[in-house]
Amino acid sequence: MAKQRSQLKILLLQIRDDDQTRQEEFDQFVRYSHLESQQFQVLDVFATPEFDPTCVDGYDALFVGGSSDASVTQPDRYPFVHPTEQLLIHCMQTGLPVFASCFGFQAAVTALGGQVIVDKASMEIGAYPLWLTNAAAEDLLFHDVPDGFWAIAGHKERAAAMPQDAILLAYSDRCPYHAFKIADRPFYGFQFHPELDAQDLTIRITRYCDRYLNHQDELKAIVQNLRETPISQEFIAKFVDRILL
Repeated sequence: MAKQRSQLKILLLQIRDDDQTRQEEFDQFVRYSHLESQQFQVLDVFATPEFDPTCVDGYDALFVGGSSDASVTQPDRYPFVHPTEQLLIHCMQTGLPVFASCFGFQAAVTALGGQVIVDKASMEIGAYPLWLTNAAAEDLLFHDVPDGFWAIAGHKERAAAMPQDAILLAYSDRCPYHAFKIADRPFYGFQFHPELDAQDLTIRITRYCDRYLNHQDELKAIVQNLRETPISQEFIAKFVDRILL
């Protein structure tokens, strides 16, 4: 018997090293999933860097969020990178649904055999139009999405090669890989942030301005050029409705 929405249990893997951003991200996933906060269990990898991939067993899906600084290209510095990759492999092998954004996207790429590189010249911070591939027309989440939909992005690393079984669904003018699905698996990765809107990004980059930007003028320019991204924010609820239910 299919579960009701209220019965779903989600494990949210968080890669945030400060309490405020971690709480904001949690609230954003709750808000756009249209679930209740008590349906989420958080695994904070900064507090628990070592974990067994079977920790997700018994949940209906794994959600993986972004990071403030952590990089999948530096597993020696961030000891939770390999356990995160093993967790994603376990989900792929068992068929557990996965919704992975930003850091989660990159960890999924490397875990499943692709490549992630540092590419500061193509860094994206702000709202960008995303373009659909032909495969998007047949996808459960993307088939009713208009080409050139706007989404929030914030990254200086990107995928340079996709995993063998990945189906590319969306890209931007700067970033060739923005969304993918693993063939025959309920496994989705998003380089962009479906959990963020323009206001959320403004708050975050203002807090992290010194980490991401060279001076306040860059911050002002990004904020002035932001726009609302309602289509992007629909993906989390679509994932719940079309994949989990």
